Amino acid sequence: MTRTAVLALVAGLALAACSSGAATNSELGTIEPGVLKVAIQPYAPYTDYKDRQLTGLDSEILNAVAAKLNLKVQPEVTDFAGMLAGVQSQRVDITIGGVAWSADRQKQGLFTDPPYYSPPAMAVKSDKTYKTVKDLEGLRLGTVEGYVWVKSIQAVPGAKLQAYPDGNGVIDDLGAGRADVGFLDPLIIIAAQKARPDLGLKTQYLTPPTDDDVKAKPEYEYFRSYMTSFYLPKQATALEAAISKEIRAMYANGEMTKLIEKYGGDPEQFLKPAAHIAPLRRGVDRPADWAPPTI
Repeated sequence: MTRTAVLALVAGLALAACSSGAATNSELGTIEPGVLKVAIQPYAPYTDYKDRQLTGLDSEILNAVAAKLNLKVQPEVTDFAGMLAGVQSQRVDITIGGVAWSADRQKQGLFTDPPYYSPPAMAVKSDKTYKTVKDLEGLRLGTVEGYVWVKSIQAVPGAKLQAYPDGNGVIDDLGAGRADVGFLDPLIIIAAQKARPDLGLKTQYLTPPTDDDVKAKPEYEYFRSYMTSFYLPKQATALEAAISKEIRAMYANGEMTKLIEKYGGDPEQFLKPAAHIAPLRRGVDRPADWAPPTI
């Protein structure tokens, strides 16, 4: 091989390397090149940081995406308010775990496509069955202070809201018979079932209210499934687009299904969007023909 040919080959390899990752990495616009700074709160089994490792469902999804984008994940542990503030002030590149899409939040940041959907899960005693909002009337309904279900519960006729500082209080009172139904994120309930089988709890999914129901009582919105997405600064358009692309690829190749199953979730509940999901974002922060990812 001539010297000219060798130089041409080296140049070609360098160009190929750029096109396969390096150039893309530099164009993602992270605060520090090659690093993805992520804010989380301890919220197992969705997010946690132990032994210098990010753990949990959202963490595993982010780690898989970051690896494909040649980014090193750098965690920052804070609380929920700090997660949102870190993104909105551009101190971090992204936050994950329990950030529900809302029209107000998207005005101050960017949401990825949903890595999964959070179905309306209820923790109940194993000998009880509740299917619809009508079934909840007059019951003692528990959730955590400040959670999205507080307003929904307050709108149920005759129901008594029991709000707790954390999910443990909800689980304890359900097990002791001091509450009838607990509204928590589904993986929290599933984890509690495994950790405390003596309480005799099970997970049930509420039949979601119809569009007419929600029109009559807008507070019932969170008795339907909602989008939990990754949240980025408003300026991070390239990074958001790259992460959303990888999320969709994980739906298509089965990676997302395996992760949902690993944490005890039902892919039919977590990875198939309900009919009301797409209209929420169409014409707001997505095109008018946007279709949410699905298996």
